Amino acid sequence: MTVPVDPGWFPLALRLHDARVLVVGGGGIALNKVRLLLAHGARIEIVATHLDDTLEQWLAEGRVALAGADATPDLLRALLPGCRLVYAATDDRALNRVVAALARGMNIPVCAVDDPAPSTFITPAQIHRGPVRIAISTGGSAPVLARRLRERIEAVIPAGLDGLARFLEAERARVVARCPDIARRRRVWEDFLDGPGATAAGSGDTATARQVLDRLLDGGKTGGEVWLVGAGPGDPDLLTLRALHLMQNADSVLYDQLLPPDVLDRVRRDAERVFVGKQRNRHTMPQADINAEMIRRARAGERVLRLKGGDPFIFGRGGEEIEALMGAGIPFQVVPGITAASGCAAYAGIPLTHRDCAQSCLFVTGHARADGTLDLPWDSMARRGQTVAIYMGVTALPALCETLIRHGLPAGWPAAVVERGTQPDQRVLTGTLGDLSDLARRNAVTSPALVLVGEVVNHRVITPPPMLED
Repeated sequence: MTVPVDPGWFPLALRLHDARVLVVGGGGIALNKVRLLLAHGARIEIVATHLDDTLEQWLAEGRVALAGADATPDLLRALLPGCRLVYAATDDRALNRVVAALARGMNIPVCAVDDPAPSTFITPAQIHRGPVRIAISTGGSAPVLARRLRERIEAVIPAGLDGLARFLEAERARVVARCPDIARRRRVWEDFLDGPGATAAGSGDTATARQVLDRLLDGGKTGGEVWLVGAGPGDPDLLTLRALHLMQNADSVLYDQLLPPDVLDRVRRDAERVFVGKQRNRHTMPQADINAEMIRRARAGERVLRLKGGDPFIFGRGGEEIEALMGAGIPFQVVPGITAASGCAAYAGIPLTHRDCAQSCLFVTGHARADGTLDLPWDSMARRGQTVAIYMGVTALPALCETLIRHGLPAGWPAAVVERGTQPDQRVLTGTLGDLSDLARRNAVTSPALVLVGEVVNHRVITPPPMLED
């Protein structure tokens, strides 16, 4: 009689290294299971009349063994004793159930693929990073959903997790010897994982990682650091993996006006949030004070996230901020983000370049000086054969359009404004230099918005809604 198995149980709980595992089937279904088992170091025996090309290659390399062709009851009874696990992985549901019944009769855990009823265990979607194993299971009810969740989790797992785990494994005995108190030792590990030591270990810099760990064991603190991170144009799905990793590890965040709530929601929950954004004619915190605040916090040992809309180095004053940090001797990292021109144009369906009409793209800022004047390279902007992307140009839009016409572009030259680009309430208005400012005024367009000037506007493509069959 088989021992009842909790449906949440799966082979990760077993040590499969050098264990015999029988796989019945030789097609794509079996291939997926064999690939997983090889990662766990199992000795795999296959029963199949035909092998997938990859399985054939692994057979030739000695990574798997062929135990037979036809999965007859007599052959299975001879092979099953001594097996740690059994996979019934053919495309024949009836045969899979025969295999499962025989395995259950010998009290051997068995998985009939995509058929939970005769199975005594299920295989979750898994993520492997060296010694780290993460499994996602739906109890066999929705394996495709489990795979999709695995993809989402893989997207936020930092690179270098394998190296970090191996470093922790190598240092574990030494830390236990130097720090026998369990509570204090736990705190040392937490501080290490939350600080620069984990980053160093993950990148392979074990010397620096060990220095950080020794400092923590001696009762010291890790030094502070500033991270200048581009948050992209608004859609949180456009955040880079590196940005998400740092957002989840920051002690404090200094953020701008242009960041939507959905992006800020990705920041570590207990991080202190400081709004330093700038609105037209009103600066919550002058740039010099922002620089000083970053330096003050880093010197106090904080990991400071300077979170900016778009990219830090494209109209984001990131250059000024790293100069201040370098002058103060503060370590920093810069993480680029998708800038508004490429993000908003893509979501609006407008190509920034096009072989037929735009061989270059010019980024400018339409932010006027304190006296209201615009100091821009008008002769360079008022040219055909290019696209001009104007940041922060909504307020000065009438002057922008008029001056471009005055410098040689026709009033009928295509132009567009993308308001709140990449966000759910994005609006795109298309027109010409002659009517775009009136169009924006009538529709009450406000910042954040991007202005695009050039014939690429005529090549705008709007994605049709998905077609549903009756």
